[in-house]
Parts: sequence; structure tokens; C-alpha cells
Amino acid sequence: MQEYNHYPVLLKEAVDALECENGKLYIDATLGGGGYSELILQRISPDGKLIAFDVDIDAINSSKQRLKDYKNLTIVNYSYTNIKKYLQENNIKKIDGGIVFDFGASTPQLTSKTRGFSFMSDSKLDMRFNQSADFSAYDVINYYKEDELVRIFSEYGEERFSKRIAKKIIEQRKTKKIETTKELVNIIFQATPRIKSKIHPATRVFQAVRIEVNHELDNIKNTLNEVLTLLGNNAILSVVTFHSLEDRIVKNIFRDYSRGITNQEGVSDIERPVLELVVKKPVTASQEEIKQNPPSRSAKLRIARRIK
Repeated sequence: MQEYNHYPVLLKEAVDALECENGKLYIDATLGGGGYSELILQRISPDGKLIAFDVDIDAINSSKQRLKDYKNLTIVNYSYTNIKKYLQENNIKKIDGGIVFDFGASTPQLTSKTRGFSFMSDSKLDMRFNQSADFSAYDVINYYKEDELVRIFSEYGEERFSKRIAKKIIEQRKTKKIETTKELVNIIFQATPRIKSKIHPATRVFQAVRIEVNHELDNIKNTLNEVLTLLGNNAILSVVTFHSLEDRIVKNIFRDYSRGITNQEGVSDIERPVLELVVKKPVTASQEEIKQNPPSRSAKLRIARRIK
């Protein structure tokens, strides 16, 4: 089995934030390569319990092998969007320890030569975290209307040439369906002017399509709102994001639940506040970590405590 080599960004900081205690329940919502889970398990053994979720079967298989010696671990092949459902099915009322999220795609996913996340290698348009899902990047690129493509490229990729790229995609697929990452990259090159930039011209479009395929932003927003109802008093939310769209959602949810949410008349709709911000500003990676793992430079860690 191929090793799932994923660097756990802000590992110590994210797990330190959980204030791990022996005997409590913790959730690793995004198992990946098992880095966060392993450190949590080391700190909560022998009587603490960890439940780890991941929709990617490659991550599941690799982490099962890595963490096979821990008896207080349950690995679940579910998306983090199903945390509440799983806990209810297993009669678990509250998470009294905390939960860690590491949002976004992992390095093995992004660098895979067969799963369609990377514009650096040629493969079928895919980009599914859940490899058993029916909907893929192929469907977005070949069946979305022009205005829908413009919207996702603009909103999720912040792509300045969204209209040009969408128009070129529509023109191309009148002749032939777009099936591979290389074909999509060529279209992007044809549709955009040559500009000096450290960022590859396809970066933003590939990010946008990946987010659309996996419903990433909606999932983050819905799940964070949902898990708040599962946290016991003083339980911790430790959340790592990798780009501004993700971070903005986390920042706004933490802000709203720590201040109180009001309607247009200024009256609180729901009893608030229920969160306390542990850090006012996000924690970022050290220069040493960035040197070791350059993608860490974009990571932000936000931490909040359930108080009610």
C-alpha cells in the first residue's frame, strides 16, 4: 500500500489548543495522514477516546496502518459533515474534549497523478475527495452553463479572467467534451493573457472547481454551525484553514457565536454567546515550519472554547 504522506500543518499548535485530557472524547474531523490523531492519542491515552473521520479511502487505509496500535481510536469512513449523524447513531451525547479540523485538500490528493487535482500532470478531470461520489470535475466543466462557470471561477477562485475562461470552455465543448486536466489547462492558457506571476495560470480555476465538486465552503459553514450543538462546556474548536475563503467563514462564525447573533431589529434570535475566542488573531506557521513545508505559509489556526 502506498504511504499517504501528508504534512500536518500547525500540528503542535492545533493539538496544544485542544488542551488534551486523559478520559475525554476528542474528534479529528479530517484524519488525512493521521498526524493530528497520533499526537492527540499520545496525550489522551490510556482512557481518552478519539474518533477520526475521513471520506478519502486512501487516507483511511494509510492511517489505519499508522495508528494500528492505539486501542482507543475509532476511524470512520464518513465525511466530517456526518459527525452529528454518527454520534447520534452511537448514542454519544457530547464531545467533552474538543474537535480539530484541517480543511482543504491534502498533499497526496493535490499531487496525485491520477485524481485530477493537479494541473502539473495529465489525468482525467476528477477532483473528488470521496472517490465513490458520482459528481466530478468532468461534470462541472462539461455541463455547467457559462454564467455558472463564471460564478464559481470568480467566487471560489477569485479569478480575474473568469469570463474569458468560461467562454473558451463553452466554445471548446461544442466540438468535443473536455476530459483531462491537460485539456483544461490548455484552454486556460488560450483564454488568458501572459502575465508575470508566481502563480500558475490554472491555479485559481482548479481551486474553484475542486471547491465546487466537494461543496467545501458550504460544508465548512454547515458543519461548524452543527458541531457547536455537540460540544460540552469548555470543549475546544481548533480549526486550520488554507485560503481566505475558508478562513473568512471560520472567522465570521467564531465572531458571531462569541458576540451574539441579532436579527434586523437588533433582537437576538438564539441565546448567545456560546463561544469564547481563545486567540483574537489566527495563529500562523513559524518561519521554521514554512521552510520545512512551504504550503504552511498560507495556513491559519483559529481557536474557540464552548462556554454555554
